[in-house]
Amino acid sequence: MTFIIGAPCVDVMDRSCLQECPVDCIYEGERKLYINPAECIDCGACEPACPVEAIASDRDDDEDFEPFVADAIEFFQTVLPGRDEPIGSPGGARSLGPVAADSSYVRAIPRAGSDH
Repeated sequence: MTFIIGAPCVDVMDRSCLQECPVDCIYEGERKLYINPAECIDCGACEPACPVEAIASDRDDDEDFEPFVADAIEFFQTVLPGRDEPIGSPGGARSLGPVAADSSYVRAIPRAGSDH
C-alpha cells in the first residue's frame, strides 16, 4: 500500500486530490474518498492537494490513520452494500464513477451533526 485517506475526508470530500492523481486511483465512496492500494504508484501528488490534510503515506507513524489502512483494503476487496462484487482494481476511478457505499469502518462513524 502507499497513500491512504483518513478521517478528515469523511463527510467533506473536497476532491482536490482527484485532479492531481496521474493514475486515477482515487475512488469516491458515499462519504469518503479511497485510494486503491493496487493502483497507487506512490507519487505523493495527492497529499499536498488535500486542503484538510486527510492524506498520508502508510509508512507515516500516525496512529490516527492506522484504521484507514484496513479501511482502504476493505473498500476494494469486499462486497460493499448495494454491490454484487468487490470493486477490486478496475484500472481507474473515472471508468467506475462514484460508488454509493463505504467501508464498514466509515459507515460506523457518526455523521457530522448527528447525535448517534
